Amino acid sequence: MNDTTQLPALPDRLSIDPRSKFHVAAVFEHDIGIKFNGNERNDVDEYCISEGWIKVPAGKALDRKGNPMLIKLKGTVEAFYR
Repeated sequence: MNDTTQLPALPDRLSIDPRSKFHVAAVFEHDIGIKFNGNERNDVDEYCISEGWIKVPAGKALDRKGNPMLIKLKGTVEAFYR
């Protein structure tokens, strides 16, 4: 019997890139929300709560491997399950 009320704890740092050492697949089985400076963001690729930053795509720019270029924004970060 599955207990759906048990959610894994959200880590201090999390990335959506499966190649990153900060990617936790169990967390992505559930819907996650990120609040940055009090506003909910839907375009976050990586975050760190303790250091207070998020990484988001910088427009349509791509790096040489075809991944979006990311910019780091500093502020108050809050992660939660929806």
